[in-house]
Amino acid sequence: MITPFDFYFITDRKALGLGELLPRIAAAARAGVNVVQIREKDLPARGLVELTRGALEAARGTATRIIVNDRLDVALGLGAAGVHLGRESLPVREARRIAPAGFWVGASCHSLEEALEAETEGADYLLLGPIYSTPSKVRFGPPLGLEKLREVAGRVRIPVLALGGLTVERARECRAAGAAGIAAIRLFQEATSLEELVRGLRAAFS
Repeated sequence: MITPFDFYFITDRKALGLGELLPRIAAAARAGVNVVQIREKDLPARGLVELTRGALEAARGTATRIIVNDRLDVALGLGAAGVHLGRESLPVREARRIAPAGFWVGASCHSLEEALEAETEGADYLLLGPIYSTPSKVRFGPPLGLEKLREVAGRVRIPVLALGGLTVERARECRAAGAAGIAAIRLFQEATSLEELVRGLRAAFS
């Protein structure tokens, strides 16, 4: 089933340099990346607003949706497509209560229990990880693996995106395990050609 969450790019401006992030977001939108999550937790409010406004402009005229990590106020104030919440963020149920119809509320989860809780509270989609080993997720312990992905995807009714250590080859495995899509930082930020990457991912998902 095709969903608007197939290919989900999570930003890390420190790995790219601030001057390169907006062009990378624009290139991702042109290439057909479905969602870009602005995940810049250390930016003060003014800087986050400026970056999010620039990302929305970069994606204008494409089907790419911009989502803001953690900051529901910024997402709502600028007209972003949604907000993504972690375990230490505003509870999903509170964001769902405040947000208007059609506004996406996503949640990070690392277990079946967390996934079921987020779904019950009204999350529209889940990021589950790490599925594979990745340096950015070491603090969450050993990778969950494909069997856990299969279990969670089989138990919830909302899209589950695989996160952590993704490659084009691994995207195929995650799709077979029930993932609605894949979410990544390095996969999108380090790609020499985002167009070629998206073509490869589409082939993996077919």
